[in-house]
Amino acid sequence: MRSVFRFRRPGAIAGLILSAACLPGRAEIDSFSHTVQPLVEKHCVECHRGAKAKGGVNLTGFTNTASLYRDPRLWENVVRQVEERTMPPKDEEQPSEAERLHLRDTLTALLDNPDPQLLPRDPGARVLHRLNRTEYNNTVRDLLGVTTRPADRFPADGGGGGGFDNNADTLFVPPILMEKYLAAAEDILVAAPPDRLWISQPAWFRSDRETAARNLAWFARRAFRRPVDPGEVDRLLGIYQSARREGTGFHDAVLTAYKAVLVSPHFLFRIERERPGGKPWRLDGFELASRLSYFLWSAPPDEALLAAAENGSLSEPAVYEAQVRRMLRDPRIQALAESFTSQWLGTKTLQTTAQPDRNRFPIFTDSLRDAMAAEPVEFFASLVRDNGSVLSLLDADYTFANAELARLYGITNLTATNLVRVTLPDRNRGGIVGMAAVLTQTSYPLRTSPVLRGKWILEEVLGTPPPPPPPLVATLPPDDRVTEGQTFRQRLEAHRKNPNCAACHSRLDPLGFALENFDPVGRWRTEVDGRPVDAAGTLSNGDSVAGPAQLKEALLVRKQLFVRHLTEKLLSYALGRGLEYYDIPSVKSIVRQVEADSYRMDSLILEIVRSYPFLWRRGESTPTTASTGENSSGPTLSALPVRVSGGIVSQ
Repeated sequence: MRSVFRFRRPGAIAGLILSAACLPGRAEIDSFSHTVQPLVEKHCVECHRGAKAKGGVNLTGFTNTASLYRDPRLWENVVRQVEERTMPPKDEEQPSEAERLHLRDTLTALLDNPDPQLLPRDPGARVLHRLNRTEYNNTVRDLLGVTTRPADRFPADGGGGGGFDNNADTLFVPPILMEKYLAAAEDILVAAPPDRLWISQPAWFRSDRETAARNLAWFARRAFRRPVDPGEVDRLLGIYQSARREGTGFHDAVLTAYKAVLVSPHFLFRIERERPGGKPWRLDGFELASRLSYFLWSAPPDEALLAAAENGSLSEPAVYEAQVRRMLRDPRIQALAESFTSQWLGTKTLQTTAQPDRNRFPIFTDSLRDAMAAEPVEFFASLVRDNGSVLSLLDADYTFANAELARLYGITNLTATNLVRVTLPDRNRGGIVGMAAVLTQTSYPLRTSPVLRGKWILEEVLGTPPPPPPPLVATLPPDDRVTEGQTFRQRLEAHRKNPNCAACHSRLDPLGFALENFDPVGRWRTEVDGRPVDAAGTLSNGDSVAGPAQLKEALLVRKQLFVRHLTEKLLSYALGRGLEYYDIPSVKSIVRQVEADSYRMDSLILEIVRSYPFLWRRGESTPTTASTGENSSGPTLSALPVRVSGGIVSQ
């Protein structure tokens, strides 16, 4: 899964930064050149210079604070390496403790509070955000009461920044999708309960045209998630009247115009209008209501949220917070747990990618697999419902299981067929690293994979992914049986002696070894092919861990990394885009507030929806685009046609 950050070195911004560095009066406050650069020269550049810089990291071009902001993510990584004592390597001269602290504190201050003249605040670009399949299904459910999930027949959504299928950059509009939209619109209107379709019926005291206009204005407001102007209603009335002239009855003619609404870009996309001037601007109430509802519910704003947008009260902090807290307690919050958790942890594809050998592991059934996939979703949902601590994701004394999953966990006194909260008998199991879905997803059909499990912890728990493996690396055997007197771990230890592999495996393997008591389907074991399980290892910072309970203790020591990564992931999901270098200050601000509130889930979500990138949008000098398949290039909104009953209506 790709990192949520997609850092680039934008030429225009680099030019702005470099020119800003020459502003009068900047030199006397340049703490980078005064503090950071001398330490970098002393301890880092011998390995990180020129075309052959180790890891491709060349630090020689960074000479002052302005140059730091060319690649803030790189320097964030430097801070982590300094804190973890993974750099400089152990066989090199080490900085003193005072030097480490000075370097860390100086870089942290520069990165957390960037000078706006050197790094202007930027809420990020935003293309037209097409509803993904989950959002489309939930939208027609809330709009018309249709539960047939028509979007399940659409082409699959892509997975963009952060690995989420709500990333606007990857929600393309291939031609076949427009055909699917047209077919779905007809099916939806046929399936909709009649009482959801009408607000006004023909009457003797009102013309049919006036009645149609009332219905169309009401329906379009709900479908477009904002007020509609008279011109929009007139265009829809034109479709209605054209159908009447062809001999269509009143209700069917209105439904023809409804179909135009359901294939309109204003329904299919979450549109945030442009403002003149090109400067960042704060979202209006209706735009903010949609951001909130599609983040928390994967669904449109309800009437309470639309009413707060319409009367202007949503801009009041107290009302805004009350609305968010109301939404967090609504059953529709389950959509956040389902969409976010399964994609963050990589368990969404458990059904198609997890293939344990069923002869070796007959306990692994389709129903057990489904319960495995549901467990982390229910656990996350409970944290949201109960305002629990996000640290429970690392360590908890309970989980959610049905009878079949409980038996896998050694719990035999449960008879429930649905998932219920259960107390765990020991500390080895609780938290995401002990969940069967994760353990199965990071195993091979016949054996576990300490490498895959360690990589998963680095990427999805700590947010510190290892570099890709070098080419032509020797593969390990597919089975964990003892071969030629060697256990699988012994064979892996021999593999690690390869100098090209040792650096990464020293980080990956100890984390994975700590989980070796869990077999390829997540069941506890004490032996592998008659030999005792060896679950001990030494982490890159020198700490020793043996087994999952000690691993969780080590992860809790690094809870700041976990909370930071969880924040990055959830913010990326909330924004529907990958995070960029200019989002770092917002991420850190959110983390500080969450830490101050005892890591409560409500605090994490509230701080995300109060953050600058969530409330604001970058001013654009070019038209907003809908992605059609390549990056963000595509037609402007006005160019997207809508075909209705043989004609084309431009929206």
